[in-house]
Amino acid sequence: MATAGGAHSHWTSRFAFLMASVGFAVGLGNIWRFPYVTGENGGAAFVLIYLGCAFLIGVPILMAELMIGRRGDAAPPIAMENVAKESERSTQWRWVGGMGLLAAFTIEIVYSVVVGWVLWYLFKAITTGFAGVDAVNAEAQFTAVLADNWGMLFWTLAGLAITGFIIFAGVKNGIERAVTIMMPLMFGLLIVLAGFNFFAGGFWEALAWLFTPDFSKVTFATVLAAIGQAFFSIGVAMGGMMTYGSYLPRSISISQSVFIIVIADTAVALLAGLVIFPAVFNYGLDPAAGAGLIFQTLPVAFAQMPGGYVFAVLFFVMLSVAGITSMVGLVESVNAWIEEHYGVSRHKSAMIVVGSVAVLSILSILSYNVLDELRLGERNFNDVMDYFSNQILLPLGGLFIAIFAGWFMRREHSQEEFTTLSAAGYAIWYFLIRYVVPPALLVIFVLGVSE
Repeated sequence: MATAGGAHSHWTSRFAFLMASVGFAVGLGNIWRFPYVTGENGGAAFVLIYLGCAFLIGVPILMAELMIGRRGDAAPPIAMENVAKESERSTQWRWVGGMGLLAAFTIEIVYSVVVGWVLWYLFKAITTGFAGVDAVNAEAQFTAVLADNWGMLFWTLAGLAITGFIIFAGVKNGIERAVTIMMPLMFGLLIVLAGFNFFAGGFWEALAWLFTPDFSKVTFATVLAAIGQAFFSIGVAMGGMMTYGSYLPRSISISQSVFIIVIADTAVALLAGLVIFPAVFNYGLDPAAGAGLIFQTLPVAFAQMPGGYVFAVLFFVMLSVAGITSMVGLVESVNAWIEEHYGVSRHKSAMIVVGSVAVLSILSILSYNVLDELRLGERNFNDVMDYFSNQILLPLGGLFIAIFAGWFMRREHSQEEFTTLSAAGYAIWYFLIRYVVPPALLVIFVLGVSE
């Protein structure tokens, strides 16, 4: 049983928990990266491999993370320590929770700037609708954004202020209220925009791009890409899911919730493809534009399409929601630990975390221009932060969570957390968390650090 936190906050409903968790998992990478990677790796063939990886790797580790969070009833390092103590294991396992917080904080520094870009482009969409923008203008516009440090700082701080306000208000009055409004709004916008594209042209080309299986493109690298996408897309080992798990009442089924989260996360990513790529194909743009797709390619489409102003505004509202809800999960994991470990108020801890990210985000902003030449090897500051979090902290954190849940936590304790699972269902999870997930994450780690 949990050993901490009688006054610990809890979700008031399963719906609020699911919206918060899906909001954390669904980030900007889901909106553009997943559809792009899918198209480049065999379409439906990649989707099938991804789903297999998501359910064989993502689901077991997400179940483990939520389970540890709920049983430990505290922020990740404290939760890991509580559960380790209960199983008469070393309290040094708390450092695994600490790795999750470090990963979240590292990601926040760079991610907050990208969220700032999205808000800036939402402002551009509202004020101009990208009227008259062509490929040259769009590229010049984005180049100007990357050169404007004061502009990037303003919009980064705007995103952090929104995030901080939500965190500041608390779990029930802040996070719950925000996600129960923002996530249905995002889902609704996705459906409306995909429906618009059904009639606007390019829909069937996008459908073929995403869902026509091309097994000739499937290689070992494709399988590794699917494993990586499944692991990182769901948002495990970043502290957020373990923190959200600590707010989870025992009446809510972890296993059922996890399946809903993974399915919703995948559905959003695929639906986003039906929002983005019809416009790309309809206007003869480059579907392989990568990171520039959102900020350089799509504004050209918005400028040409009928109703482009409305489409552009709704699209960047949707992206803003995805970015902010992910930031909330990242910040909340660190915020909860500071609040509990140092015994400070939520208001003070929120200001500490958001303020720290704001200050360090300046380094991320400057790395797009004046500090770009300041490098560690071939990587600038942003590249180092991305490599450290995605290639080292996340796979290692996930690996240790799986090892702890499968090999060090008492089996009867995990069984108590999965009471809604059948005996066969629990046996499958236990096998996967012990024998399948650790080798897969070890492969991701080894390949990641060898890049």
